[in-house]
Amino acid sequence: MEKQKLPNSTTSLVLGICSILTCCCYGVIGLPLGIIAVILGNKAIKLNNENPDLYEGVKNASTGKTLGIVGIVLNVIFIAYIIWVISMIGMDALGSPELLQERLQELQ
Repeated sequence: MEKQKLPNSTTSLVLGICSILTCCCYGVIGLPLGIIAVILGNKAIKLNNENPDLYEGVKNASTGKTLGIVGIVLNVIFIAYIIWVISMIGMDALGSPELLQERLQELQ
């Protein structure tokens, strides 16, 4: 019997790659993509483990899951960095270019 392509394995891989590529979009885009990649990768791997002779493409699912985890970590680090920068310059400085320039010069 011919092996079928494992459902959601390629989707998990693509979302994992996209979560890493979009980690600099304030974490808003990349974080959900990474979470979805991990969930879809887990489902595909479990499905393959139940019927290993039926499916092919488990490497895509495993790679997608791994890239999703890396994307989640990068996005969380980037979000923490943004929060740290805002705490250093102050929320009020974001609305005023002059105050922002002054606070940035104080940090140097």
